[in-house]
Amino acid sequence: MPDAYYSPLVVQTAVDLANTLRPVKGEDTLESVEQLRDFLDDHPAAERPTSAANRGTGLRHLTRADLAEVRALRETVRKVLERANADAVEAAALINDGLRRSRATPVLRHEDGRWWTEVTSDTDRCAAHLAATTLSALASVIATLGPARLGVCAGPTCRATFVDLSRNGSKQYCTRTCSHRASVAAYRSRRSPR
Repeated sequence: MPDAYYSPLVVQTAVDLANTLRPVKGEDTLESVEQLRDFLDDHPAAERPTSAANRGTGLRHLTRADLAEVRALRETVRKVLERANADAVEAAALINDGLRRSRATPVLRHEDGRWWTEVTSDTDRCAAHLAATTLSALASVIATLGPARLGVCAGPTCRATFVDLSRNGSKQYCTRTCSHRASVAAYRSRRSPR
């Protein structure tokens, strides 16, 4: 599964899925079938290759059951991202269970003179394919770079998740905005009279 690591789009899809829920802010951007459709349209790496022709055309038939399954998957992906650094064994168990439930299968592909592996599901269920791609991508990052590369923003008012694919692996914040906010707060704390 090393190709999942080399596909930052799939890794980012996993992070974006987890971050459709912002527990500190009380925001959930995955509450309706339309929001699920928008998420899939914005994350083409999450779709089955055969559904590419339907992308953005409104031909994808999604149901409330699909939404419920993807929301359950989101909970699993979020738990993996939150716990991998502290308890890699539990994160691995969550990933393995999710891959089994999605009936994930590795497939060897060849296109444009290049070979690669892809993990997909043999079912047409939206959540199953999304689980196969996102969970295998997270598994690949853990196997390649280590579980410490998965995490939760260190910002005190943020619980967004991230995957650190940087060379030095020192990421602590989900975005530069959160990092800047923390730097400003630390500076102000040092400058304030005691």
